[in-house]
Amino acid sequence: MYVTGLLPALIAGLLYAAALATLVVFVDDLAGAVTWFAADWSTGWRDVIRVFAGLALLGVSGLVSVLTFTAVTLMIGEPFYEKISARVEDRFGGVPGGTVETVWWRSLRRSLADSLRLIGVSLLLGVPLLMVGLIPVAGQVLGAVLGGAVGGWVLALELTGVPFERRGRRLADRRAVLSRRRPLALGFGAAVFAGFLIPLGAVLLMPAAVAGAALLARQALGQPTDIVTVRAAEPS
Repeated sequence: MYVTGLLPALIAGLLYAAALATLVVFVDDLAGAVTWFAADWSTGWRDVIRVFAGLALLGVSGLVSVLTFTAVTLMIGEPFYEKISARVEDRFGGVPGGTVETVWWRSLRRSLADSLRLIGVSLLLGVPLLMVGLIPVAGQVLGAVLGGAVGGWVLALELTGVPFERRGRRLADRRAVLSRRRPLALGFGAAVFAGFLIPLGAVLLMPAAVAGAALLARQALGQPTDIVTVRAAEPS
């Protein structure tokens, strides 16, 4: 099951690797475009601000790539990740009240709509983070911290989409439930975000992230997440 879950992430990973390689090739031109206001500055200061602009572009692109990579991979491999998530939940007693069955195309449409909303939010947040990254030295540190927090929260929302959809609950429900357990959700999401920044980390960790999101959803909803509790609740 783990190996099967790697295939969608590998396909998405190849696409994103090509896109990021293209960005690296043209980053100097893009840095000049976003710092148009420095065109008349002295050469030294203009080069400094463009270096920081280039770093900021790469940092924001990395953030957006991680967030959109997760959404794209989940859409490509929805059947695989649904099985992984369901298997994890079955070990802890399954979905209380039973899984809400929906027509596959309707479920896909809802997942696509939710993913597009989250991608849109990611892109909008990328703009102020790019501005922060233009601040010399401090901007790089602050941008990394804010990027990790934003990225962790969005990843938690994206990855828990599978178990929440199984319960017939949409993006608004995810936000409400995870907001009540924000430290837990942020801790999980930030750890996944950091792992995804490692080369090939997003590909190799995606199945484990989906399994962990199933446990996060159960814990946030107050449902059993350990075998002892499940066995104690079983009728003798």
